[in-house]
Amino acid sequence: MKKFLIGTAAALALVAGQAAAESIKVGMIVTLSGPPGALGKQAKDGFSLAMDQLGGTLGGHEAELIVEDDELKPDVAISKAKSLTERDDVDFVVGTIFSNMLAAIFKPVIKSDTFLISPNAGPSTFAGKNCHKNFFVTSYQNNQNFEALGKYADSKDIGKVFMLAPNYQAGKDAMAGFKSYYGGEIVGEVFTPLGHKDFSAEIARIADAKPDALFIFMPGGMGVRFVKQFAAAGLSDKMAFLSSFTVDETTLPAQKDDAVGFNGATTWAPDLDNAQNKAFVAAFEEKYGYVPGGYAMQGFDTAMLINSAVEKAGGVDDKDAVREALKAADFTSLRGDFSFNNNHYPIQDFYLLKVAKRDDGKYQTEIVEKIFDDYADSYAEQCKM
Repeated sequence: MKKFLIGTAAALALVAGQAAAESIKVGMIVTLSGPPGALGKQAKDGFSLAMDQLGGTLGGHEAELIVEDDELKPDVAISKAKSLTERDDVDFVVGTIFSNMLAAIFKPVIKSDTFLISPNAGPSTFAGKNCHKNFFVTSYQNNQNFEALGKYADSKDIGKVFMLAPNYQAGKDAMAGFKSYYGGEIVGEVFTPLGHKDFSAEIARIADAKPDALFIFMPGGMGVRFVKQFAAAGLSDKMAFLSSFTVDETTLPAQKDDAVGFNGATTWAPDLDNAQNKAFVAAFEEKYGYVPGGYAMQGFDTAMLINSAVEKAGGVDDKDAVREALKAADFTSLRGDFSFNNNHYPIQDFYLLKVAKRDDGKYQTEIVEKIFDDYADSYAEQCKM
């Protein structure tokens, strides 16, 4: 009997060990607090929808998603990252929404030898000489969306532009991106604090400058407040409105008609015409009851990327195999064409978008024209991978 019990215990331990090895843990760090929380909720919901469709698995292995709120505070983000990598021993960290939060968690996650996949933040700081073999971005390099707007503005011979963005890394990338393609006159260039609420001073400066177009990057609640104040000042029909992430599916439910007709630029819109995207948008709206934006799309694609890598590598024990499988990006992106450059930032298409009101009364961005085809970021050549 003693031998039987010892043998049974050993067998159970072996089975438990095998089960543990086959289980996949993903830790997600996104902003869920306050008005910016709408962005993180979209990313979380997109990732969760993919896992639902995969039957709660990733790569055929049982999977657990642990979601943490960084509260848009660097110290909180660092604490959550350390908890996920040290206590929860996750296989992947998916994060973040804001570039300053990514800057906070980058070092502790990379030092833990855990794969870090950003479903949104794509700062220039990690695209060039500071690229890393375990860091991947499933969204874009921040500058690219704004480069697309700069190219569009230049192609339309827009003579004078006023520029407005928050004073953090993504805002700086936005300004640099637009100016790299725009050859006209910049009549104003203003950085505001992140989380800025009262834009009356900035709007007065815009009105005085009389630009042909406003270039603006104000994500989340900042975008909601700005558009309402901009419309109240009677400026909506005085100049072209060129933006990325100021008017999108996270802000439109509050901006409503004030944003209709405003332009944006990015890699995707809910009306992108391919089979996988149509199925995604329908499934997302049925499950969550709201229109998905780019954050949701990127969350979904991130889950599908991890799924493809785990399946191809046969699990997560061989990190080299997982890394090569991530680089292969062997999944069907909702965007269509998608591949990784040498710096692990995507090569993909970029479109001009316009805000529209749907027949059902909801609002969404819609594709107007393609600006860039298979577009790679300008920092990849500095990456030595």
